[in-house]
Amino acid sequence: MKSHLINDRPKTYALIFDAGDEVMEGLVRFAKEHRISASQFSGIGAFEEVTVAFFVPAKKDYNKIVIREQMEVLSLLGDVSVEEGEPKIHAHVVLGKSDASAHGGHLVSARVNPTLELILTESPAHLRRKDDSRS
Repeated sequence: MKSHLINDRPKTYALIFDAGDEVMEGLVRFAKEHRISASQFSGIGAFEEVTVAFFVPAKKDYNKIVIREQMEVLSLLGDVSVEEGEPKIHAHVVLGKSDASAHGGHLVSARVNPTLELILTESPAHLRRKDDSRS
């Protein structure tokens, strides 16, 4: 993954993921290296493997679905916050398959192919995650 600062106020970065890069690991690493405690991001590109999840309130847990095929990233939206001193990524994705069907959910992991272009903008306030006893 390559990154470039494209605006200084607010700090805005372009992150370019290459084929084979794992998106969530790359985002956590970037947030740690740049001490990012609050930001929003959006991205487009393509994945060859992805795990999405859906929260099931009755179980208080996620159902995970793995998709292993080439997909276009139609929309990737999320934020970075801090939980127990570590960056926490919360992202949702909509993916397009070759038959023009769309799939999506909470992004758990994704392997890029051939590229992913992501714009990340820092927020002026710090975001802190806390447990919600209902979930």
